[in-house]
Amino acid sequence: MRRVILPHHISADPAPAAGVLHDFAGRSMGTSWSVRLVAAPTAATSHLQQGLQQQLDAVVAEMSHWEADSDLGRYNRAPAGSWQVLPAAFFDVLAFALDVARASGGACDPCAGTLVNLWGFGPHGRFGRADFSAPTAAAVAAARDRLAAVRHAVALAPPSAADPQRRAFQPGGIALDLSAVAKGYGVDRLAYYLKSQGHAHYVVEVGGELRGAGVKPDGQPWWVALEQVDSDNDEQQTVVALHGLAVATSGDYRRYFERDGVRYSHTIDPRSGMPVANGLASVTVIHAQCMAADAWSTALTVLGRKEGLALAERLGLAARFVERTAADGVAGARPTYTEYLSSHLRGMLDA
Repeated sequence: MRRVILPHHISADPAPAAGVLHDFAGRSMGTSWSVRLVAAPTAATSHLQQGLQQQLDAVVAEMSHWEADSDLGRYNRAPAGSWQVLPAAFFDVLAFALDVARASGGACDPCAGTLVNLWGFGPHGRFGRADFSAPTAAAVAAARDRLAAVRHAVALAPPSAADPQRRAFQPGGIALDLSAVAKGYGVDRLAYYLKSQGHAHYVVEVGGELRGAGVKPDGQPWWVALEQVDSDNDEQQTVVALHGLAVATSGDYRRYFERDGVRYSHTIDPRSGMPVANGLASVTVIHAQCMAADAWSTALTVLGRKEGLALAERLGLAARFVERTAADGVAGARPTYTEYLSSHLRGMLDA
């Protein structure tokens, strides 16, 4: 059985007459990206491949925690008590991520890079290396306490008449990690670029996060299926019309390692310093902006089904939670999955 999710608002703007599909693709942020758009037969599109790649290259140069020479890398190495000048896009993305951190009670915090690195999900000491060992409880507690001691001092200074620069304060020991928001922002940036080039009918994807606008040449929206946790289970397939919408999913099945039969997810709860282990297999958020969908899918995952669903209701987020229940004591039995939808998402289902 298939369910359909539709946007609340549908534009009457048709695709260009005799529109032609064009595909572009590449690699960035350690993953792949792709764009499919509809253009008029006479529209110039040969420059778009380079332009799209440049947009993502700019995101990496500013916000990557994998590149030592990025603006984020320079902030992380900056001396304690210094104000660092940030590019406009980096400043705006960091400001949004800090807002999500406040609204989620610290469940998704861009300042928790030291904890992410400690668990082997950062650029160094990766969990897949033969010499990697999971951190001890004492090491986690120490890193968490160090973060708590300086986290309150992180501050942003927007541009003003006296100082047109955008700045961020480094209190010392803060390692920014924007991996929960930068990929979604990259999707949005590609969408903004296409709009600036006069294209209004497209679907954009970076590493599984998507955003769409307009329609295909046949007048149909860009249909995409929500990720399934396990292709062998009996989850109901759900498709969404990406017409002015973006979708992002956070799941514990993407990146993890196992030790002594325990799965350690790449999603870290900054409040405890531990990988999340609350039974959630995935959280999907549908939003007008992919940056928001990306960040909120992570925050709701950390909060867990009950707290996360309650927050989604308060904020009016369209969210889908998939909870996994292990088949304890039954040899060979597969886990079961239970789905929970926020009321805003239920309101988007095609009756």
